Amino acid sequence: MCKLVLLFLLVPLLELWLLIEVGRALGTWPTIILVFLTGFIGVLLARLQGLAVLRDIHHQLAKGLVPTAQMFDGLLILIGGLLLISPGLATDTAGFLLLFPVTRNLLKERLRKWVERKLKEGALYLWYR
Repeated sequence: MCKLVLLFLLVPLLELWLLIEVGRALGTWPTIILVFLTGFIGVLLARLQGLAVLRDIHHQLAKGLVPTAQMFDGLLILIGGLLLISPGLATDTAGFLLLFPVTRNLLKERLRKWVERKLKEGALYLWYR
């Protein structure tokens, strides 16, 4: 609970600070345009990446395989897209990192290992039962 409160307080403060500093360096309108363009380009990239993952899931299912890696990709792309929708430069940077396959794969492997460890510990429950 305390971590979430800190997250919801610190992230907006970081975003506000970054926007002020970039606004001082570039000016008001270039900063606004930059935030708009990063969001717009990010949404397009999220759509392209999401459709590619859906295609991969379809191919895996057609082969009779469980698309585990693709499901993690889909989750990370969704989170990246959500980060890009929120205005700000720090969240846009994090969102782009989740959309590029190279950086997403690094996080995907760590996420997969974390989920496996939590399942073995019994600390992660499956809600569909």
